[in-house]
Amino acid sequence: MTDPASRPVPPAPPVSRDALLSYLDALGLATRTHDHAPVFTVDEGEHIKAALPGAHTKNLFLKDKKDNLVLVSAAQDTVVDLKTLHRRLGLGRFSFGSAERLEAALGVTPGSVTAFAIINDPQKQVRFVLDARLMEQALVNFHPLRNDATTAIASADLLHFVRALGREPEILPLGPDEAE
Repeated sequence: MTDPASRPVPPAPPVSRDALLSYLDALGLATRTHDHAPVFTVDEGEHIKAALPGAHTKNLFLKDKKDNLVLVSAAQDTVVDLKTLHRRLGLGRFSFGSAERLEAALGVTPGSVTAFAIINDPQKQVRFVLDARLMEQALVNFHPLRNDATTAIASADLLHFVRALGREPEILPLGPDEAE
């Protein structure tokens, strides 16, 4: 493992797509980015995903009544039960965070929510949860901070990226039949 002092320094928020991709490259992580028309929902991008190898994702920006913020990145077909997830995380009931809060916390707009957005949260105000099923896949796909492209990265490299930011993701089984 690389000495933390010798790691590249993440760019200052708000991070652009190019700065994100340069940072991933500086970390020595292989990625492949495919440009496409903007997509705003999981269903909207089905035709794009069919041509791209790897697991595709859905990303949920959530908040509870005490304004605890959570980013959940899951396999696109994982059914995330928000009525039980909040209890598993020791938080109050979830609602979706507003567009304004999303942009302030993670520097992205609705439709562009992505695991990569944690690069815009150096104060670690947003708790990051990854779907265990997603992380079983060799290759995972996320928007590179904008919804007009998809970036493929090895799941192990995604974890390397997260840890290079000084974070440890919570990897949990998220499907209703997988809940503890």
